[in-house]
Amino acid sequence: MFSRSCEYALQSILYITLHGEENKAVGLKEISESQQVPLHFLSKILQQLVKQKVLISTKGPHGGFSLNIPPEELRLITIVEIIDGLDIFDRCGIGLKQCSDKTPCPIHFDYKVVKEKIHKLLSEKTLSQLCHDVNQGKSIVTFK
Repeated sequence: MFSRSCEYALQSILYITLHGEENKAVGLKEISESQQVPLHFLSKILQQLVKQKVLISTKGPHGGFSLNIPPEELRLITIVEIIDGLDIFDRCGIGLKQCSDKTPCPIHFDYKVVKEKIHKLLSEKTLSQLCHDVNQGKSIVTFK
């Protein structure tokens, strides 16, 4: 459902939150290696989040990326909207251009329910909640 860029953005934000420390940014190379994503590609993705003021980019030998929004306030839908846009929730499940409630594709109404649930989940779930689940052992996140 999400682009590879969006997946990398979500993973990077989670990595930064889990591995960042107060007053210490997480380096691009570290994030790139943890996700096995090309450095240049990841840099472009993270710069979009900097431009939208989700991340702060610090230059220099101890530079890198850190959150600009408290993790308890940062909802996953924000990242999805910046990287992929919210029109992904309006697309047809099988890619038809004329799919709607009035002219539904064969999976339209079932897929509509799924999209609404995913939108609700992303709108409610904060980065802080994800990190809490990982730190409590309720979820497992494997980076490299």
